[in-house]
Amino acid sequence: MKIAVVNPPFMNGRFSRTSRSPAINKSGTLYWPFWLAYGTGALERAGHEVLFLDCPARGIGERDLLRILTDLRPGMTVVDTSTPSIYSDIGIASMAAAAVRDNFVVLVGTHASALPEQCLRLAPAVSAVAVGEYDATLVDLADALAGGNEPSDVAGLVLNRRGHIAGTGPREMIQDLDSLPFLADVYRRHLDPEDYFFAAARYPSVMTITSRGCPFRCSFCVWPQVMHREKYRTRSPEHVAAEFLMLEEYFPGVREVVIEDDTFSIDSSRVEQVSDALISAGSRLPWTANVRANLSLEAMRRMKSAGCRLIIVGYESGSQEILDSVGKGTTVEQNMEFAERARRAGLMVHGCFMAGNPGETSGTLEKTFRMSLELAPDTAQYFPVMVYPGTRLYRRFSDEGRIRTFSFDRWVTPEGLHNCVVDLPGLSAEDLVDWCDRARRRFYLRPRYLLYKLGQTLTHPFTEGRRTLRAFSTFRRHLFGRGRGSR
Repeated sequence: MKIAVVNPPFMNGRFSRTSRSPAINKSGTLYWPFWLAYGTGALERAGHEVLFLDCPARGIGERDLLRILTDLRPGMTVVDTSTPSIYSDIGIASMAAAAVRDNFVVLVGTHASALPEQCLRLAPAVSAVAVGEYDATLVDLADALAGGNEPSDVAGLVLNRRGHIAGTGPREMIQDLDSLPFLADVYRRHLDPEDYFFAAARYPSVMTITSRGCPFRCSFCVWPQVMHREKYRTRSPEHVAAEFLMLEEYFPGVREVVIEDDTFSIDSSRVEQVSDALISAGSRLPWTANVRANLSLEAMRRMKSAGCRLIIVGYESGSQEILDSVGKGTTVEQNMEFAERARRAGLMVHGCFMAGNPGETSGTLEKTFRMSLELAPDTAQYFPVMVYPGTRLYRRFSDEGRIRTFSFDRWVTPEGLHNCVVDLPGLSAEDLVDWCDRARRRFYLRPRYLLYKLGQTLTHPFTEGRRTLRAFSTFRRHLFGRGRGSR
Protein backbone atom coordinates (compact mmCIF):
# COMPACT_ATOMS: atom_id res chain seq x y z
CA MET A 1 0.00 0.00 0.00
CA LYS A 2 1.10 3.55 -0.72
CA ILE A 3 1.25 5.58 2.49
CA ALA A 4 2.07 9.22 3.15
CA VAL A 5 3.52 10.12 6.55
CA VAL A 6 3.30 13.87 7.04
CA ASN A 7 4.68 16.42 9.44
CA PRO A 8 2.37 19.17 8.15
CA PRO A 9 3.24 22.81 7.52
CA PHE A 10 2.22 25.47 10.01
CA MET A 11 2.46 29.26 9.80
CA ASN A 12 4.83 28.99 6.83
CA GLY A 13 7.74 28.60 9.23
CA ARG A 14 10.14 26.18 10.87
CA PHE A 15 7.55 24.97 13.36
CA SER A 16 9.17 22.44 15.69
CA ARG A 17 6.27 20.05 16.28
CA THR A 18 8.30 17.24 17.89
CA SER A 19 9.74 19.38 20.69
CA ARG A 20 8.12 19.17 24.12
CA SER A 21 6.71 22.66 23.69
CA PRO A 22 6.00 22.99 19.96
CA ALA A 23 6.57 26.41 18.38
CA ILE A 24 8.84 28.36 16.09
CA ASN A 25 11.88 28.68 18.34
CA LYS A 26 13.81 31.89 18.90
CA SER A 27 17.14 30.17 18.44
CA GLY A 28 16.10 28.57 15.15
CA THR A 29 15.92 25.09 16.68
CA LEU A 30 14.01 22.56 14.59
CA TYR A 31 13.67 19.05 16.00
CA TRP A 32 14.01 15.93 13.90
CA PRO A 33 10.60 14.19 13.52
CA PHE A 34 11.89 11.04 15.22
CA TRP A 35 8.51 9.61 16.27
CA LEU A 36 7.19 9.88 12.71
CA ALA A 37 10.47 8.36 11.54
CA TYR A 38 9.93 5.35 13.78
CA GLY A 39 6.43 4.93 12.32
CA THR A 40 7.79 5.27 8.81
CA GLY A 41 10.44 2.64 9.44
CA ALA A 42 7.90 0.21 10.88
CA LEU A 43 5.61 0.64 7.86
CA GLU A 44 8.48 0.17 5.40
CA ARG A 45 9.68 -2.93 7.23
CA ALA A 46 6.15 -4.34 6.86
CA GLY A 47 6.42 -3.94 3.08
CA HIS A 48 4.50 -0.72 2.51
CA GLU A 49 5.63 2.05 0.17
CA VAL A 50 6.02 5.19 2.27
CA LEU A 51 6.51 8.83 1.32
CA PHE A 52 7.76 10.67 4.44
CA LEU A 53 7.30 14.45 4.21
CA ASP A 54 8.68 16.81 6.85
CA CYS A 55 7.07 20.00 5.57
CA PRO A 56 8.55 22.53 8.07
CA ALA A 57 12.05 21.22 7.38
CA ARG A 58 11.70 21.18 3.60
CA GLY A 59 9.65 24.37 3.26
CA ILE A 60 6.66 22.51 1.78
CA GLY A 61 3.52 24.63 2.03
CA GLU A 62 -0.09 23.54 2.17
CA ARG A 63 -0.72 23.86 -1.57
CA ASP A 64 2.40 21.90 -2.54
CA LEU A 65 1.60 19.21 0.03
CA LEU A 66 -1.87 18.66 -1.38
CA ARG A 67 -0.46 18.51 -4.90
CA ILE A 68 2.07 15.86 -3.80
CA LEU A 69 -0.66 13.80 -2.12
CA THR A 70 -2.93 14.07 -5.15
CA ASP A 71 -0.14 12.80 -7.39
CA LEU A 72 0.78 9.98 -4.97
CA ARG A 73 -2.82 8.85 -4.32
CA PRO A 74 -2.04 7.11 -1.00
CA GLY A 75 -4.38 4.57 0.54
CA MET A 76 -3.46 5.91 3.99
CA THR A 77 -2.14 9.26 5.18
CA VAL A 78 -0.65 9.82 8.64
CA VAL A 79 -0.74 13.41 9.93
CA ASP A 80 1.15 14.55 13.02
CA THR A 81 -0.43 16.99 15.49
CA SER A 82 0.46 19.33 18.33
CA THR A 83 -1.61 21.57 20.57
CA PRO A 84 -0.83 25.01 19.07
CA SER A 85 -1.12 23.75 15.48
CA ILE A 86 -4.13 21.46 15.96
CA TYR A 87 -6.70 23.49 14.03
CA SER A 88 -4.33 23.77 11.08
CA ASP A 89 -3.40 20.07 11.39
CA ILE A 90 -7.07 19.07 11.31
CA GLY A 91 -7.70 21.33 8.34
CA ILE A 92 -4.83 19.86 6.35
CA ALA A 93 -5.88 16.30 7.27
CA SER A 94 -9.42 17.05 6.12
CA MET A 95 -8.18 18.44 2.82
CA ALA A 96 -6.01 15.38 2.33
CA ALA A 97 -9.06 13.17 2.84
CA ALA A 98 -11.04 15.20 0.31
CA ALA A 99 -8.23 15.39 -2.26
CA VAL A 100 -7.70 11.63 -2.61
CA ARG A 101 -10.53 9.15 -2.88
CA ASP A 102 -10.39 6.20 -0.44
CA ASN A 103 -7.59 7.85 1.52
CA PHE A 104 -7.76 6.67 5.14
CA VAL A 105 -6.46 9.67 7.10
CA VAL A 106 -5.20 9.06 10.64
CA LEU A 107 -4.03 11.65 13.17
CA VAL A 108 -1.12 10.92 15.52
CA GLY A 109 0.82 12.89 18.13
CA THR A 110 0.32 14.47 21.51
CA HIS A 111 -2.78 16.58 20.99
CA ALA A 112 -4.77 14.02 19.03
CA SER A 113 -3.83 11.36 21.59
CA ALA A 114 -4.97 13.53 24.49
CA LEU A 115 -8.26 14.64 22.89
CA PRO A 116 -9.10 12.12 20.14
CA GLU A 117 -12.88 12.46 20.25
CA GLN A 118 -12.71 16.26 20.15
CA CYS A 119 -10.34 16.16 17.19
CA LEU A 120 -12.53 13.78 15.22
CA ARG A 121 -15.66 15.84 15.89
CA LEU A 122 -13.84 18.83 14.45
CA ALA A 123 -12.78 16.78 11.41
CA PRO A 124 -15.60 14.52 10.19
CA ALA A 125 -13.61 13.61 7.04
CA VAL A 126 -10.70 12.23 9.11
CA SER A 127 -10.91 8.48 9.66
CA ALA A 128 -9.12 7.84 12.95
CA VAL A 129 -6.68 8.80 15.68
CA ALA A 130 -3.84 6.44 16.59
CA VAL A 131 -3.49 7.03 20.33
CA GLY A 132 -0.11 7.17 22.04
CA GLU A 133 2.82 5.20 20.62
CA TYR A 134 1.70 4.36 17.13
CA ASP A 135 4.45 2.31 15.45
CA ALA A 136 2.66 -1.06 15.67
CA THR A 137 -0.79 0.52 15.39
CA LEU A 138 0.05 2.01 11.98
CA VAL A 139 1.44 -1.30 10.73
CA ASP A 140 -1.63 -3.26 11.82
CA LEU A 141 -3.93 -0.59 10.37
CA ALA A 142 -2.13 -0.51 7.02
CA ASP A 143 -2.14 -4.30 6.83
CA ALA A 144 -5.87 -4.37 7.59
CA LEU A 145 -6.69 -1.75 4.96
CA ALA A 146 -4.47 -3.41 2.35
CA GLY A 147 -6.19 -6.73 3.02
CA GLY A 148 -9.68 -5.26 2.84
CA ASN A 149 -10.30 -5.88 6.55
CA GLU A 150 -12.04 -3.69 9.09
CA PRO A 151 -9.83 -1.38 11.19
CA SER A 152 -12.13 -1.97 14.16
CA ASP A 153 -10.01 -5.01 15.03
CA VAL A 154 -6.83 -2.90 15.29
CA ALA A 155 -6.01 -1.95 18.88
CA GLY A 156 -4.92 1.60 19.71
CA LEU A 157 -7.36 3.50 17.49
CA VAL A 158 -10.26 5.87 17.96
CA LEU A 159 -12.36 5.51 14.81
CA ASN A 160 -14.71 7.94 13.12
CA ARG A 161 -17.33 5.93 11.24
CA ARG A 162 -19.81 8.34 9.66
CA GLY A 163 -20.00 10.41 12.82
CA HIS A 164 -19.94 7.49 15.24
CA ILE A 165 -16.76 7.79 17.28
CA ALA A 166 -15.54 4.73 19.15
CA GLY A 167 -12.27 3.34 20.45
CA THR A 168 -10.84 -0.06 19.61
CA GLY A 169 -9.19 -0.52 23.01
CA PRO A 170 -5.67 0.24 24.26
CA ARG A 171 -2.60 -1.27 22.67
CA GLU A 172 0.13 -3.01 24.64
CA MET A 173 3.28 -0.95 24.83
CA ILE A 174 6.34 -2.12 22.89
CA GLN A 175 8.74 -3.65 25.41
CA ASP A 176 11.69 -4.62 23.19
CA LEU A 177 12.87 -1.31 21.74
CA ASP A 178 15.74 -3.08 20.00
CA SER A 179 13.10 -4.66 17.75
CA LEU A 180 12.27 -1.27 16.23
CA PRO A 181 13.94 -0.02 13.03
CA PHE A 182 17.05 2.10 13.38
CA LEU A 183 16.25 5.78 13.02
CA ALA A 184 19.53 6.12 11.14
CA ASP A 185 18.19 3.97 8.30
CA VAL A 186 14.97 5.98 8.03
CA TYR A 187 16.85 9.27 8.16
CA ARG A 188 19.19 8.15 5.37
CA ARG A 189 16.27 7.35 3.07
CA HIS A 190 14.15 10.40 3.77
CA LEU A 191 15.77 13.31 5.65
CA ASP A 192 18.70 15.73 5.37
CA PRO A 193 20.68 16.74 8.50
CA GLU A 194 21.25 20.23 7.14
CA ASP A 195 17.51 20.91 7.38
CA TYR A 196 17.59 20.66 11.19
CA PHE A 197 19.17 22.73 13.93
CA PHE A 198 19.54 22.33 17.68
CA ALA A 199 20.97 25.43 19.33
CA ALA A 200 22.78 23.53 22.11
CA ALA A 201 24.59 21.22 19.66
CA ARG A 202 27.15 21.66 16.92
CA TYR A 203 25.65 22.03 13.45
CA PRO A 204 24.67 19.86 11.73
CA SER A 205 23.44 17.50 14.41
CA VAL A 206 21.14 14.49 14.39
CA MET A 207 18.66 13.30 17.03
CA THR A 208 18.08 9.80 18.33
CA ILE A 209 16.18 8.11 21.16
CA THR A 210 17.60 5.47 23.51
CA SER A 211 14.53 4.99 25.70
CA ARG A 212 10.82 5.71 25.88
CA GLY A 213 8.81 7.03 28.81
CA CYS A 214 9.92 8.18 32.24
CA PRO A 215 9.22 6.76 35.71
CA PHE A 216 9.25 10.21 37.33
CA ARG A 217 6.01 12.14 37.56
CA CYS A 218 6.66 15.76 36.62
CA SER A 219 3.15 17.10 36.19
CA PHE A 220 4.01 19.35 33.23
CA CYS A 221 5.84 16.89 30.95
CA VAL A 222 3.63 15.94 27.99
CA TRP A 223 5.44 13.13 26.13
CA PRO A 224 5.78 10.68 29.05
CA GLN A 225 2.18 11.21 30.17
CA VAL A 226 0.35 11.35 26.84
CA MET A 227 2.39 9.22 24.47
CA HIS A 228 4.18 6.70 26.69
CA ARG A 229 1.81 6.33 29.66
CA GLU A 230 4.90 6.83 31.86
CA LYS A 231 6.08 3.32 31.01
CA TYR A 232 9.88 3.41 30.96
CA ARG A 233 11.70 1.10 28.52
CA THR A 234 15.24 1.18 27.13
CA ARG A 235 17.30 0.12 24.15
CA SER A 236 20.33 -2.02 24.91
CA PRO A 237 23.69 -0.20 25.09
CA GLU A 238 24.99 -2.26 22.15
CA HIS A 239 21.98 -1.26 20.02
CA VAL A 240 22.60 2.42 20.78
CA ALA A 241 26.29 2.11 19.94
CA ALA A 242 25.49 0.36 16.65
CA GLU A 243 23.29 3.26 15.63
CA PHE A 244 25.99 5.80 16.45
CA LEU A 245 28.29 3.97 14.04
CA MET A 246 25.56 3.98 11.40
CA LEU A 247 25.01 7.72 11.81
CA GLU A 248 28.74 8.30 11.47
CA GLU A 249 28.82 6.23 8.29
CA TYR A 250 25.63 7.57 6.68
CA PHE A 251 26.15 11.24 7.55
CA PRO A 252 29.89 12.01 7.55
CA GLY A 253 29.15 15.73 7.83
CA VAL A 254 27.21 15.41 11.09
CA ARG A 255 29.10 16.95 14.01
CA GLU A 256 27.01 15.79 16.98
CA VAL A 257 24.29 13.40 18.12
CA VAL A 258 21.54 14.68 20.40
CA ILE A 259 19.99 11.99 22.62
CA GLU A 260 16.45 13.30 22.99
CA ASP A 261 15.16 10.89 25.63
CA ASP A 262 12.89 12.59 28.11
CA THR A 263 15.57 11.63 30.61
CA PHE A 264 18.65 9.73 29.46
CA SER A 265 19.95 9.37 33.03
CA ILE A 266 17.08 7.60 34.79
CA ASP A 267 19.71 5.15 36.02
CA SER A 268 23.37 6.24 36.28
CA SER A 269 24.51 2.63 35.83
CA ARG A 270 22.80 2.42 32.43
CA VAL A 271 24.45 5.70 31.43
CA GLU A 272 27.80 4.12 32.24
CA GLN A 273 26.90 1.02 30.22
CA VAL A 274 25.88 3.06 27.16
CA SER A 275 29.05 5.14 27.47
CA ASP A 276 31.19 1.99 27.70
CA ALA A 277 29.43 0.52 24.65
CA LEU A 278 30.18 3.68 22.65
CA ILE A 279 33.83 3.52 23.67
CA SER A 280 34.09 -0.21 22.82
CA ALA A 281 32.43 0.35 19.44
CA GLY A 282 34.92 3.09 18.58
CA SER A 283 32.31 5.81 18.12
CA ARG A 284 33.89 9.19 17.43
CA LEU A 285 30.77 11.36 17.33
CA PRO A 286 30.34 13.98 20.07
CA TRP A 287 26.95 13.89 21.76
CA THR A 288 24.52 15.69 24.05
CA ALA A 289 21.78 14.27 26.29
CA ASN A 290 18.91 15.26 28.60
CA VAL A 291 19.66 14.26 32.19
CA ARG A 292 18.40 14.64 35.76
CA ALA A 293 20.18 16.34 38.64
CA ASN A 294 20.83 12.97 40.31
CA LEU A 295 23.39 11.88 37.69
CA SER A 296 26.51 10.54 39.39
CA LEU A 297 30.04 11.89 38.94
CA GLU A 298 31.29 8.51 37.71
CA ALA A 299 28.56 8.42 35.05
CA MET A 300 29.46 11.95 33.97
CA ARG A 301 33.12 11.01 33.65
CA ARG A 302 32.27 7.94 31.56
CA MET A 303 30.02 10.09 29.38
CA LYS A 304 32.86 12.54 28.84
CA SER A 305 35.22 9.70 27.90
CA ALA A 306 32.60 8.43 25.42
CA GLY A 307 32.36 11.79 23.65
CA CYS A 308 29.61 13.57 25.54
CA ARG A 309 30.10 17.32 25.26
CA LEU A 310 27.07 18.87 26.95
CA ILE A 311 24.21 17.78 29.21
CA ILE A 312 20.79 19.39 29.38
CA VAL A 313 19.10 19.46 32.78
CA GLY A 314 15.72 20.67 33.98
CA TYR A 315 16.60 22.62 37.12
CA GLU A 316 13.14 24.27 36.83
CA SER A 317 12.93 26.31 40.06
CA GLY A 318 14.96 27.70 42.93
CA SER A 319 12.04 27.03 45.28
CA GLN A 320 11.83 23.58 46.88
CA GLU A 321 8.10 24.05 47.42
CA ILE A 322 7.56 24.51 43.69
CA LEU A 323 9.73 21.55 42.78
CA ASP A 324 7.61 19.46 45.14
CA SER A 325 4.34 20.87 43.78
CA VAL A 326 5.07 19.60 40.27
CA GLY A 327 6.47 16.23 41.38
CA LYS A 328 9.96 16.95 40.12
CA GLY A 329 11.57 14.59 42.61
CA THR A 330 14.77 16.63 42.94
CA THR A 331 15.97 19.25 45.40
CA VAL A 332 17.60 22.67 45.15
CA GLU A 333 20.61 21.20 46.96
CA GLN A 334 20.84 18.42 44.36
CA ASN A 335 20.85 21.04 41.61
CA MET A 336 23.84 22.80 43.14
CA GLU A 337 25.73 19.54 43.70
CA PHE A 338 24.94 18.43 40.14
CA ALA A 339 26.46 21.59 38.67
CA GLU A 340 29.64 21.06 40.67
CA ARG A 341 29.89 17.42 39.50
CA ALA A 342 29.47 18.51 35.88
CA ARG A 343 32.31 21.02 36.26
CA ARG A 344 34.54 18.35 37.76
CA ALA A 345 33.70 15.99 34.90
CA GLY A 346 34.41 18.66 32.28
CA LEU A 347 30.88 18.65 30.84
CA MET A 348 29.08 21.80 29.75
CA VAL A 349 25.51 22.30 30.97
CA HIS A 350 22.43 23.81 29.38
CA GLY A 351 20.12 24.71 32.28
CA CYS A 352 16.35 24.89 31.92
CA PHE A 353 14.26 27.08 34.25
CA MET A 354 10.48 27.47 34.42
CA ALA A 355 8.19 30.32 35.49
CA GLY A 356 4.57 29.81 36.50
CA ASN A 357 4.22 26.47 38.25
CA PRO A 358 1.79 26.16 41.19
CA GLY A 359 2.82 28.38 44.09
CA GLU A 360 4.92 30.74 41.97
CA THR A 361 5.39 34.30 43.27
CA SER A 362 7.69 37.16 42.40
CA GLY A 363 9.85 36.00 45.32
CA THR A 364 10.21 32.43 44.04
CA LEU A 365 11.01 33.75 40.56
CA GLU A 366 13.88 35.79 41.98
CA LYS A 367 15.09 32.69 43.83
CA THR A 368 15.12 30.83 40.53
CA PHE A 369 17.12 33.53 38.79
CA ARG A 370 19.64 33.78 41.62
CA MET A 371 20.04 30.02 41.54
CA SER A 372 20.64 30.12 37.79
CA LEU A 373 23.54 32.53 38.32
CA GLU A 374 25.04 30.33 41.04
CA LEU A 375 24.72 27.24 38.85
CA ALA A 376 26.56 29.08 36.05
CA PRO A 377 25.48 26.90 33.10
CA ASP A 378 27.02 27.38 29.67
CA THR A 379 23.59 28.43 28.41
CA ALA A 380 20.24 28.96 30.12
CA GLN A 381 16.60 28.71 29.07
CA TYR A 382 13.90 30.65 30.94
CA PHE A 383 10.52 29.32 29.99
CA PRO A 384 6.98 30.43 30.90
CA VAL A 385 4.85 27.47 31.91
CA MET A 386 3.15 25.69 29.01
CA VAL A 387 0.30 23.33 29.86
CA TYR A 388 -0.85 20.67 27.41
CA PRO A 389 -4.00 18.51 27.36
CA GLY A 390 -3.43 15.10 28.87
CA THR A 391 -1.03 16.29 31.58
CA ARG A 392 -1.73 16.52 35.29
CA LEU A 393 -0.74 20.18 35.32
CA TYR A 394 -3.26 20.96 32.58
CA ARG A 395 -6.01 19.28 34.56
CA ARG A 396 -5.00 21.08 37.76
CA PHE A 397 -4.87 24.53 36.21
CA SER A 398 -8.07 23.84 34.30
CA ASP A 399 -9.89 22.82 37.49
CA GLU A 400 -8.56 25.91 39.26
CA GLY A 401 -9.63 28.24 36.45
CA ARG A 402 -6.04 29.33 35.74
CA ILE A 403 -6.11 28.76 31.95
CA ARG A 404 -7.38 31.95 30.31
CA THR A 405 -8.39 30.37 26.99
CA PHE A 406 -9.02 26.92 25.54
CA SER A 407 -8.58 28.14 21.98
CA PHE A 408 -5.47 26.11 21.33
CA ASP A 409 -4.11 28.34 18.59
CA ARG A 410 -3.43 30.86 21.38
CA TRP A 411 -0.69 28.55 22.69
CA VAL A 412 1.60 30.43 20.28
CA THR A 413 1.83 34.09 19.33
CA PRO A 414 0.82 35.35 15.86
CA GLU A 415 4.50 34.89 14.94
CA GLY A 416 4.47 31.27 16.09
CA LEU A 417 6.53 31.81 19.26
CA HIS A 418 5.55 30.25 22.58
CA ASN A 419 2.69 31.98 24.35
CA CYS A 420 1.73 31.52 27.99
CA VAL A 421 -2.01 31.19 28.76
CA VAL A 422 -1.79 30.62 32.54
CA ASP A 423 -2.73 33.31 35.07
CA LEU A 424 -1.64 32.79 38.67
CA PRO A 425 -2.61 34.76 41.78
CA GLY A 426 -0.55 37.95 41.56
CA LEU A 427 1.18 36.86 38.33
CA SER A 428 -0.55 37.13 34.96
CA ALA A 429 0.57 35.28 31.85
CA GLU A 430 2.12 38.54 30.65
CA ASP A 431 4.03 38.86 33.93
CA LEU A 432 5.49 35.36 33.49
CA VAL A 433 6.58 36.06 29.92
CA ASP A 434 8.06 39.42 30.92
CA TRP A 435 10.03 37.77 33.71
CA CYS A 436 11.48 35.22 31.29
CA ASP A 437 12.51 38.00 28.90
CA ARG A 438 14.17 39.99 31.69
CA ALA A 439 15.88 36.92 33.15
CA ARG A 440 17.25 36.00 29.74
CA ARG A 441 18.72 39.47 29.22
CA ARG A 442 20.08 39.61 32.79
CA PHE A 443 21.81 36.27 32.30
CA TYR A 444 23.22 36.66 28.80
CA LEU A 445 24.20 40.34 28.85
CA ARG A 446 26.34 40.18 32.00
CA PRO A 447 29.93 41.32 31.31
CA ARG A 448 31.22 38.17 33.03
CA TYR A 449 29.17 35.92 30.75
CA LEU A 450 30.11 37.83 27.61
CA LEU A 451 33.80 37.51 28.49
CA TYR A 452 33.33 33.79 29.11
CA LYS A 453 31.72 33.31 25.69
CA LEU A 454 34.38 35.41 23.99
CA GLY A 455 37.11 33.28 25.53
CA GLN A 456 35.29 30.08 24.56
CA THR A 457 34.90 31.31 20.97
CA LEU A 458 38.56 32.28 20.68
CA THR A 459 39.72 28.99 22.19
CA HIS A 460 37.42 26.78 20.07
CA PRO A 461 36.52 28.90 17.02
CA PHE A 462 35.44 26.04 14.74
CA THR A 463 33.33 24.17 17.30
CA GLU A 464 31.90 26.15 20.21
CA GLY A 465 32.47 29.48 18.48
CA ARG A 466 30.60 28.44 15.36
CA ARG A 467 27.74 27.00 17.43
CA THR A 468 27.43 30.15 19.54
CA LEU A 469 27.49 32.53 16.58
CA ARG A 470 24.90 30.54 14.63
CA ALA A 471 22.48 30.46 17.57
CA PHE A 472 23.09 34.11 18.42
CA SER A 473 22.41 35.24 14.84
CA THR A 474 18.83 33.99 15.18
CA PHE A 475 18.38 34.70 18.89
CA ARG A 476 19.66 38.29 19.06
CA ARG A 477 16.48 40.04 17.93
CA HIS A 478 14.58 38.31 20.74
CA LEU A 479 17.30 38.94 23.31
CA PHE A 480 17.24 42.70 22.88
CA GLY A 481 13.48 43.07 22.58
CA ARG A 482 10.34 41.69 24.14
CA GLY A 483 9.49 38.23 22.92
CA ARG A 484 8.31 34.79 23.88
CA GLY A 485 9.87 31.42 23.51
CA SER A 486 12.59 29.01 24.46
CA ARG A 487 15.72 27.52 23.01
